[in-house]
This record gives sequence, structure tokens and C-alpha cells, in this order.
Amino acid sequence: MPLTHFDSKGDAHMVDVSDKAVTSRIATAEAHIRMAQATYDIIAEGKAKKGDVLGVARLAGIMGAKKTPDLIPLCHPLPVTKVAVELTLDPDLPGVQIEATVKTTGQTGVEMEALTAASTAALTVYDMSKAVDKAMEIGGLRVILKDGGKSGRYEV
Repeated sequence: MPLTHFDSKGDAHMVDVSDKAVTSRIATAEAHIRMAQATYDIIAEGKAKKGDVLGVARLAGIMGAKKTPDLIPLCHPLPVTKVAVELTLDPDLPGVQIEATVKTTGQTGVEMEALTAASTAALTVYDMSKAVDKAMEIGGLRVILKDGGKSGRYEV
């Protein structure tokens, strides 16, 4: 299957979705941020100097989803109908597991919005904690669910 964001000459272009059916669409993405145990403890105990790390990161993820077409050049602006970002402390990392779900009713999917939400939330955890731990590692960013539209359901 050819890459859809290139025309026959190989030039990048926005995909024409005008002939696609309007359907309910959903995508979920995940990521994680691994950190030192001391950093994990600060976040878990709510003692970060910048405030509620997980609460701010949740809001940042929601904002990121809504700004996706401003950040990804060929991404369609969509009427996002729901964004949910969950951040879960994971003592086994140690760090934070992030899951972002985005919904719309439209002519193209919301995978990019879900990926942007998860990555923005992870970056915000990093930003709010970097004063005590510059070695944090963000990883595992991927789509774990996509449903709606012609291509149907994809789930990890």
C-alpha cells in the first residue's frame, strides 16, 4: 500500500477525505516516562515544587490533542468530541504510564490526536520534574486502539 500523504510526483499533500463517510471514530495511544525513584516519590507524594504534576500533565495532554493540526503539517483539523488522558503511577518503572483516548465524528481518524495527547502529557511530566531528574526517559509511544472508518478496528 502506498503512503497516502504523497502524490504521484512524490510531493507531500493533505489527503482528500471529502468522499469519505462521516463515522464515529476513536483512537487510544499510550506512552510512559521512566524516572529515578526519588523523582517518582516526589510526584507520588504530591511534593513537586511546580504543583500537581499529574493533573497539569492531564490538562496538557487534552490541550495537545486539540492543537494537533497546528503541530502536524498534513493533519486535518477535526471536531474533537472527547479527549481523556489517564496518568497512572507505576512503581515498577518507576514512573508514569499514560493513556490518551480521543473521539470524533468525522471523515478521518484521530490517531494523531491521541498520539499528540500522550506525548504532550509525557513531556509535561518531564518539564515539571526536570529540576530534580534530567535523566528521565520517555518511551513506548504507540497507538493501541483505532476504530471507525473504512479500515475498521485495529487493537494491540
